[in-house]
Amino acid sequence: MTYIDGFLLAVKIGMKDAYIKMAEDCGPIFLEHGALKMVETWGDDVPEGKLTSFPMAVKLEEDETVVFSWIVWPSKAVRDEGMKKAMEDPRMKAPDPMPFDGKRMIFGGFEMIVEL
Repeated sequence: MTYIDGFLLAVKIGMKDAYIKMAEDCGPIFLEHGALKMVETWGDDVPEGKLTSFPMAVKLEEDETVVFSWIVWPSKAVRDEGMKKAMEDPRMKAPDPMPFDGKRMIFGGFEMIVEL
């Protein structure tokens, strides 16, 4: 069954181009290692909540926006193997400077339960 890796992070608005470049460099590596699709989205209408929200979750600062992204895999087994290979791939070297604060990144793996 299809498996999703989801990511939520804060990116400085001035680092948008650097973030896009990083994503464009990393995306093909995930695809080479079994991913079906990688999607990166730039926060455009992400309201601040009173109790919970995307901005609160990543401790969004004034000069940042929320990025929500996901990688689609054909199964958890393919994801486990593909993610391991991608992380070991020498092309996955982190850019300097990183275009986001990794300490505030939220991520997880999700089993698909409904797809229309």
